[in-house]
Formats: sequence, structure tokens, C-alpha cells
Amino acid sequence: MTDSPTATGPHPSDGSAGDEPTRLRRAVTGPLLFLFILGDVLGAGVYALVGVLADEAGGVLWLPLVVALAMALLTAASYAELVTKYPRAGGSAVFAQRAFGRPWLSFLVGFSMLAAGVTSAAGLSLAFAGDYLGTFLDVPAVPAALVFLALVAALNARGIRESLRANVVMTAVELSGLLLVVVLGALALGRGDGDPGRIGQLPDGVSLGAATLGGALIAFYSFVGFETSANLAEEVRDVRRVYPRALFGALLTAGVVYVLVGLVAPAVVDPADLTASSGPLLEVVKVAGGVPLEVFSLVALVAVANGALLTMIMASRLSFGMAEEGLLPAALGRVLPGRRTPVVAIVTTTAVAMALTTTGSLEDLASTVVLLLLLVFLSTNVAVLVLRRDPVEHAHFRAWTAVPVLAIGSCLGLLTQQEARHWLLAGALLLVGTVLYLVARRTRI
Repeated sequence: MTDSPTATGPHPSDGSAGDEPTRLRRAVTGPLLFLFILGDVLGAGVYALVGVLADEAGGVLWLPLVVALAMALLTAASYAELVTKYPRAGGSAVFAQRAFGRPWLSFLVGFSMLAAGVTSAAGLSLAFAGDYLGTFLDVPAVPAALVFLALVAALNARGIRESLRANVVMTAVELSGLLLVVVLGALALGRGDGDPGRIGQLPDGVSLGAATLGGALIAFYSFVGFETSANLAEEVRDVRRVYPRALFGALLTAGVVYVLVGLVAPAVVDPADLTASSGPLLEVVKVAGGVPLEVFSLVALVAVANGALLTMIMASRLSFGMAEEGLLPAALGRVLPGRRTPVVAIVTTTAVAMALTTTGSLEDLASTVVLLLLLVFLSTNVAVLVLRRDPVEHAHFRAWTAVPVLAIGSCLGLLTQQEARHWLLAGALLLVGTVLYLVARRTRI
């Protein structure tokens, strides 16, 4: 993957692509974007799904994480090229419209992102209201999840700068929590607790290939989130130079941390015990000792909250971008005076996420999110090849041609592993999207 030869050219103040006119405030610097992506990728993936991975791959749960990272990097290269080439809010939907010129297809791509975003936020709100919160409060899960989503919406509406400043703090906390798991796990192993040999053990009757591919499908959820950054393109300063560095740096950072956690967790705690827990990393802390469970539970809650905040930032900005492109009702393009945040889009996406909190399990919601995003990634990886025929005047990142081709293959491979019930859930959501598109189109005529 390479930048084009003049990728280090003029700053935004010199009229580069990053300085195109926008009604959104350009308040996102390189470090803020790196932390945005890192925080969104880290999110609740490992905190919530290590147990599910252990059920699929046993003690070898670290290997699907490596495979999922490689697959994520392939698709990330396509996003790096298209975001720096067309730095507009709307992300994948805008790319599909430019590449294929079919408004209905662009709408479905964008709606798949929206559906994945609000579904993910719903799952994260339920994870927030589960066992980690139960360490402090004994409250019903659904009402707690609804209050949580309302607080996320309030912070989102306050402003992108305030939201990303909160993300800086929360990302530091959640990263520290994962590193704490690694350190505590290493100390436990050093004193003879656990069994390092478990990191090579597979579930009974499961081959290495099946465990790796099946686990990668789940592990991929731990890496999704990087695509949400495409919807901040209009709010990033000097986007064509900053975006690729922040994107790949964040993914690699998250990948290293994930693999370390994936090695330590099954070595310290039996994979069966990880599978049985809704707070699997809490089990590692229990065995290792030295840290109050309340402290780690608080860290996990911050991680889940950060994932939900960044996901809802994406959903609202995507709605705004699609409205600007005429793919959604114009009302979603309204911004809050003074704050210049897409307030109608924030309220709407939050309401949908609240409705979804009453349906599905975390595993089903996560798998459906991955399925929807794989369809989006498939579209984006094809779009980057099609749009090679559309040169632009400014310099931008350019991936090696083989990379999006391999990314297409990886997406198709993971799609073949999806279960029928997840296809049905995703199909139902896309059917709703089709109806909404037809309604929106009729009202604009």
C-alpha cells in the first residue's frame, strides 16, 4: 500500500482536499482521529466476546483474532483510498453512489451501515447493563440500557469535539484495562497458576481450520468500527495525510493488544469457564488477583460506553451524509445551531437503537452486525476498483490493486460462514430499508 507521490503536499489551508467547504466543524486532529478509531475498534469486542470465541475456538482463540486483523487491514486499505479521494460524510454509501450510480444500491449500502450501527449500539447497551453493571447496581437490564443510550445521545448532540475529548479519556481507560489483563495474566502464569498449554487446545471434535474460520467470523466483530471513521471525513483536518496513518496505526495497535489478551485469557482461565461467563475478562482478574473486581468492572463499563458513543457518532453522521446526498429525508440533514451537530439524525438513530434493545442476544446481534458490515465492505472493496477510472486532481492514498481483490475474497469467505438465522435478521432489516427508500423517493418527487 502506498501514498501517491505527492501525498505530502499542501496543508488544508493551501486548498487541499481536506479543506473542501462543509457545514460541519473541522475539529478532528490526527491524534483525535487515531484515538477515535482505536476507541471504536477496542470497544466492547474483547471485553464481551472472549467467551464466545473460547466456545468456538477453545484455547486457540488468539488465532482467529490474527486472521480477523489481517482481513480488517485489507478492507481498511480500500477505506483509506476512498476517504482521501472523496472526503465527504456518508462513507460507504457515497462511495457506492459514485462507483455504481444506482441510488437504490447506495441507499441499501448506507442503510446496512446504519442498521449495523444501531444494532451494535443496542447490543453494547445490553452489555453495559449486564454483569459488569451488576457489580455495582441490581437494576433491570432493559431500562438501564435505555437510560444509557439517552446519555450517549446527549453527549453526541453536545458536539464532536466534546464527544472526542470524552473518547480520549475512555480509550485510555479501556486500553489500560486490556493491558492490565495481560499484565495480571502474565503474573499469574509466572507464579504457576493456569496452564500455558491450553493456548494450543481445540474444542472436542473441531478442526483447526473450522475453529479458525468460525472464530474469525466472531473475532471480526472485535475489529469493526474502523469504517465508522469514514463518516468523519468532513470534520478531519488535512484528511488525506492524516486518515491513513490514524487508520492503520489504530488497527495494528488494537490487533497487538487483542492477540496478547487472546493468549493470556485461555492460559489463565479454562476456556470452558470463559465460555460460561458474560464477563470473561473478569474471570482472568479473579484468578490473578491484586485488583478489586469493582475496579475492573468499571473499566469494562467505560469500554462498552465508549464503543456505544463512537458507534452512535457514526450512525448520526452517516444519516446526515445520506440526507445530504438525497438518499434519506432532508430533515436528517438539520444541524443544531451553535453546536453544528446533526441533531435530528442523533435523535432518530438513538430511538431505533432503543427499540432494538428489547430483541436478540449479544451473540446474535454481533453476528448480524458482522453480516451487514461484510455486505458494506464487499461494496466498498468493489467500488475502490471501479473508481480507479475516476481520477481526481488532488493526491490521495492508493492501495495496491491486489489488496482490494483479496479483501473481496475475505468478505465472501466470511459470508459463507453466516448462519441462516442471521441472514434472516439481516434480510428483514434490508427489507425495511427498501421500503424506507421507496417512501423517501416518493416524498421527494
